[in-house]
Amino acid sequence: MAKKVFLDFEQPIAELESRIDELRYVQNESAVDISAEIDQLGKKSLQLTKDIYGNLTPWQITKIARHAERPYTMDYVNEMFTHFVEMHGDRHYADDMSIVGGLARFNGTPCMVVGQQKGRDTKERAMRNFGMCKPEGYRKALRLMKSAEKFKLPVFTFVDTPGAYPGIDAEERGQSEAIGRNIFEMAQLEVPIITTIIGEGGSGGALAISVGDLVLMLQYSIYSVISPEGCASILWKTSDKAKDAADALGITALRLKALGLVDKNVNEPVGGAHRDHKQMASFLKRALSDAYRQVSDLKPRELVDRRYERLQSYGRFTDTKADTKADAKAPSK
Repeated sequence: MAKKVFLDFEQPIAELESRIDELRYVQNESAVDISAEIDQLGKKSLQLTKDIYGNLTPWQITKIARHAERPYTMDYVNEMFTHFVEMHGDRHYADDMSIVGGLARFNGTPCMVVGQQKGRDTKERAMRNFGMCKPEGYRKALRLMKSAEKFKLPVFTFVDTPGAYPGIDAEERGQSEAIGRNIFEMAQLEVPIITTIIGEGGSGGALAISVGDLVLMLQYSIYSVISPEGCASILWKTSDKAKDAADALGITALRLKALGLVDKNVNEPVGGAHRDHKQMASFLKRALSDAYRQVSDLKPRELVDRRYERLQSYGRFTDTKADTKADAKAPSK
């Protein structure tokens, strides 16, 4: 069994889990029955996990969203979809392995799946560029989505990226154009699009595959215009202020749901999705089934109009100048 990776704020849980593992080892190696003590510590660990995860800061949630054991797109594909056939290449330049996609069936319904994929080990992370897509990745995603439109298939996208790759080669091949083109085309796609933020939803790299009819967000994922470290580097000239930036950015699922930027928050197992991949996939599959039922019967024109209205509804502001004038005209007391 692989050793669990605990985050810094989870150290009290780690100590309890270590104690439980020691007792299990003693019980297996001897005839002493200490199962009652193990069960008691197990309940204590569960309650401690609930307490810690019930009072997380945005920066702690960011760390969970980046957890190395968190399920990635292919983990969900293998658990929730059947008959998956991966498709490769953008038909222009190359096959970007940071984007995976292909035909599949969801509850028996043919569909197209597109998502960003990080790597589990050093070799795979390098191959997949840590989930940071280059222009050919976004063009591959668009090619698959246009194929889905041609054959009237719903599209499921899964977002998990720190952001689009910022290298000079990506800029030379039109990174910003590729992202902008995806946003433009997805807004007009005449089939249902359901997006789920499963980990990091970073900047334009996330937006390029997240213009959907419904946007779901896992409980401990994040979605932001810039990473906390990037924000801190701009505002305070140091990434050490990332914690403050995370607080100010409003990157958590609860905050974004309250702002109307996501449609549904999907609960995670106790201790986060990385603790139980199968249970997380079960929760998400139920949420995706409900989401698909909401849009499956809509006509193409209705889908496009709803998407336009959705985008137009983003953002709230207060006209402070008008308020100032009103205050000036009000009689003094």
